[in-house]
Amino acid sequence: MDYIERNFVSQDWIILLMVICLVLYALAKYLYPKRFEEFVMLPITNKYFMVQGRNDEINHPFNLLLLVTQVVSVSLFIFLLIQINNPKVLHENPWLFVQICTGYVVFVSIKFALEKIIGNIFSIDALINSYLYQKLSYRNLIAILFFMANLIFYFVYQPSSTVLLIFVLVVLALNSIALFYSYKTNGNAIMRNFFYFILYLCALEISPYIILYKTLV
Repeated sequence: MDYIERNFVSQDWIILLMVICLVLYALAKYLYPKRFEEFVMLPITNKYFMVQGRNDEINHPFNLLLLVTQVVSVSLFIFLLIQINNPKVLHENPWLFVQICTGYVVFVSIKFALEKIIGNIFSIDALINSYLYQKLSYRNLIAILFFMANLIFYFVYQPSSTVLLIFVLVVLALNSIALFYSYKTNGNAIMRNFFYFILYLCALEISPYIILYKTLV
């Protein structure tokens, strides 16, 4: 009889991280109930940007709470992708999740800093601030999908590579739709600074992901 080795990854730390995310969502809803209510309604109405987010407060505590859940949820999903597609890596690198989480934070932080610098150089700070705020809000909202997907994929249903790929494609489609609405909302400002905004898109919205893809693949 041939025996098949089965490798189990401890779920304890994953459960802890999921609980932390749930607590942060509950805290955001408890501390800012009106803001949270309008935030989750973003797919239906942009009232959140006109009322709660009219000052483009990226560093607002509400946004920071959701940003933490975004980092954890997305990192857990990337970890799951690697676990399903290349499980050998998990045994060779016990700090994989920490590296993923750190890499995600560094990538987002550097990209954000460069975006702010470019906005200042081109004198389109107001446009960039509004765009960054809306992009952060939409991605924090999409992170809720990652959170729910992690709950299902880690504890309910063992996904295949195909299922994970389909989920990634759905998220990319939703992100593209969110960006489209953001561009539409800032349409007049973008047209007044069209040349600079195209440079911004090529330099900081397209190139970084191409470089990241080439680096990883």
